[in-house]
Amino acid sequence: MTTGVAVVGARGRMGAQACRAVAGADDLDLVAEIGRGDSLDAALGADVLVDLTVPGSVMSTVEWALAHGLHVVTGTTGWTDARLAQVRRWQAAAPHLGVLVATNFGLGAVLVMQFAKQAAKYFESVEVVELHHPGKVDAPSGSAIRTAQLIAAARAEAGMGPSPDATEQELPGARGAVVDGVHVHAVRMRGMTAHQEVVLGGPGETLTLRDDTYDRAAYMPGLLLGVRTVAGRPGVTVGLEHYLDL
Repeated sequence: MTTGVAVVGARGRMGAQACRAVAGADDLDLVAEIGRGDSLDAALGADVLVDLTVPGSVMSTVEWALAHGLHVVTGTTGWTDARLAQVRRWQAAAPHLGVLVATNFGLGAVLVMQFAKQAAKYFESVEVVELHHPGKVDAPSGSAIRTAQLIAAARAEAGMGPSPDATEQELPGARGAVVDGVHVHAVRMRGMTAHQEVVLGGPGETLTLRDDTYDRAAYMPGLLLGVRTVAGRPGVTVGLEHYLDL
């Protein structure tokens, strides 16, 4: 028995690749390829809706999917606590449905996040640097924000204070954004695709964790894992790491 999948955002580069990956999987059936301006009704009959849109439309797409009995896997960025709380309210009205909010589908990127979380309590200093192509519309990336949140939570649990920083004078933005006390730096550069590194420092040493993605094909194993798993995980799950056997 195959799982029916509808892809919203199908005409984007990520969406087009997702459609090819779903169509090429023996256990999945590509029910609909929905682009901007198309009716979501084309997804009726699918089991899982994959959302690869933009922050401005993701909420209405997720609301529609849950109201029509579809599980949701979304790779769209721009998530806030308020938005996640709203999705949880919608999902509560259909408790058998699963929602995966994946800040990154790349397995390497997800593992870097988890390794950084584990390492954060052993090093006095930590900062995050993300580097993307200049067409990316949000900064910092959702993955970098999620990484910083995981690092901050691990450090708080270990009773650690902020990273040492004697800066007294700076140009605005010189030290990057601050996410839960962790500095995050965003680079936008022609020739890059998606890259992230976490630099941790202690007396006499540094540890750098880095993931480099050169092609969107790298996201497909994680995306397909989400599609295949979401129906068995009712509720709202934030982060693909929860679907991995870590």
